[in-house]
Amino acid sequence: MRKKLLLFMLLIGSMALHAEDYTYLTFETTDGAKVSVSVSSLSITISGTTLTAGDQSFTLSNLSKMYFSSSNETTGIESFTIVDGDDITEIYDLKGSKVSKDQMHKGVYVVKSKNGTHKITVR
Repeated sequence: MRKKLLLFMLLIGSMALHAEDYTYLTFETTDGAKVSVSVSSLSITISGTTLTAGDQSFTLSNLSKMYFSSSNETTGIESFTIVDGDDITEIYDLKGSKVSKDQMHKGVYVVKSKNGTHKITVR
């Protein structure tokens, strides 16, 4: 019995040491964006369809996964300006279907232009 208890305590101790390596809880949304929240003094609440972790809020249906990580994996969205509407070469929705400017409604799109590829949000 003592051997089992000692083994159990050793296992719990090693898990606690391993957990210290992970200082962030990272949330990945269905559009691929990642937001990392520090786990020190972390508070998580769920109210209806909204999960709140620290100062970040997520709609549950938009979350694809969450996991512990050792670094901040938050992805940013850069702003960009298209000077001439002809700079846009292709527009895709998140399902991968090609759409025209006229078909764009509220949502997230991938826009290819002469300056690169960007993810945009239409509100």
